[in-house]
Amino acid sequence: MSTEFFIARRYLLAKRKGLFAMVTTVIGVAGVALGVAALIVTLAIMDGFQSDIKKKIVDAQAHITIYGRMQPRDLDALKAALARDGRVAAESPFVLGQAILTFDNRSSGVVVKGFDPSAEFNINNLKNSLTRGSWWEETPAKGAVPSLVLGEELAKNLGLWLGDEAVLVSPQGASTSMSILPKMRKFKVIGLVRTGYYEFDNTMAYCSRGAAADFFGFGAGANGVGVKLKDINAAPSAAADLRKALGFSYTVKTYIDMNQTLFAALKLEKFVMSMVLVLIILVATFNIASNLLMMSVEKLRDIGILRAMGAGPGFIRRVFFWEGNLIAVTGITLGVLLGVGISIFISIYPVVELPADIYYVTKVPVELKLWNIMATVAVSYLLCMLSAVYPALRASKVSPVDAIRYG
Repeated sequence: MSTEFFIARRYLLAKRKGLFAMVTTVIGVAGVALGVAALIVTLAIMDGFQSDIKKKIVDAQAHITIYGRMQPRDLDALKAALARDGRVAAESPFVLGQAILTFDNRSSGVVVKGFDPSAEFNINNLKNSLTRGSWWEETPAKGAVPSLVLGEELAKNLGLWLGDEAVLVSPQGASTSMSILPKMRKFKVIGLVRTGYYEFDNTMAYCSRGAAADFFGFGAGANGVGVKLKDINAAPSAAADLRKALGFSYTVKTYIDMNQTLFAALKLEKFVMSMVLVLIILVATFNIASNLLMMSVEKLRDIGILRAMGAGPGFIRRVFFWEGNLIAVTGITLGVLLGVGISIFISIYPVVELPADIYYVTKVPVELKLWNIMATVAVSYLLCMLSAVYPALRASKVSPVDAIRYG
C-alpha cells in the first residue's frame, strides 16, 4: 500500500468537520452510481428491443434477397452460383408483386409474395408465424380457387376470416383490343400470419409461387430469390461478393438494407439516450470536484505539514487523485451492481407490462452486453478522474508556510 493511498483513504474515512462535508461525499458517490446504473439499464433495454425487432424481421425475411426477372434457366444458373458459395445455407425463389385486395366494399394495397413452402421455410421462420388455418398445398386441385394467407392486421382491416373469398386486383392489367382492363382473380383465405412486425402483418399476402406467377405474368419464372446464410453476420460481405459476381442484371440487398431506416432510427435513439445519461454522470463528477476542493481547504494545515516534511507537489497531487479514484471506483462499482441487478430483475419479472396486441411482447426485452458495461465503466471513470485534476493541482500549489500559518 503506497503512502499516498493510505493518506487518501484516511482522509475519506476519518470524521469530517461538519455534516455537509460528508453529505457531499455521499452525494458524489450516489450520483455516479445512479448515473452508471441508469446508463446500463437503458442500454440493456434498447439492445433488447433492437434484438427483438431484428429477430422478427429475420424470421419473416431472408438474410439476403436477390431481385431480377428470371426465367427457369436463369434460376438454375443462379442456384449453381449460390451453391458454390460456402456461406450459403439455403435459397428460395419467389414471385413478388403489388396488388389491391378487395372484400365487402373494403380495399387495401398489399404486397403479394408467392413461394414454395418446402423451400421458403428453409430460409426463414415464417412457418411458425402461422396463428390460424394452414398453409396451401404445393399442388392444388385443378380449377380450385387459389389459396391466400394474410397478415393478421391486414385481415382485421378488411374484415376477412378463414374461408372468405377476396378479389385480388393487379394494377398492371390485361390488354384487350379496346383498352387495358385490370386483372382480377378470386383467392380463398386459408390462414393468418402474425410475425410480430407490424409492417409485414399489415401489408403482406402469401400464396403459392405458381398462383403468383400466373397472376403477375411470370410464367414458370420468378423475380426474386431469398438466401439464408450460415452466419447472419456475414450478410454485408456476402451481398457485396454476390453483387460483383452477378453484375448489374440483379439487385442484391441484405435484411439491413431493406430496413435501414428502422435500424438507423434505433441506432440514433440509442446514441442520444446514451449522451443524455452521460451528462447525468458528468453532473455527478462536479460533486466529486467540489468535495475534493472542500477537502483541500479543510486539510490545509495537514498539507502544509506534509510539504514541510519533504512531500513534493507530485505527492500531494497523487493523494488527491487517489481520493477521486476511491470515490469514482466506489460509485461505479455500486452503479454496475445496481444496473445489472435491475436489468436482470426486469428481464425475469414483468415490472413493466406492455400491450401484447401492439408490441407482441408482454414484458420489456432486456439484453445485457459486456461491451456496453465496459464502455460505461470506462467513460464514467474517465469523467470522474478528470474532475479530480483541478483540486489536485490546486492543493499541490499550496505554500507550506502559508498552510501552517493560516490552516
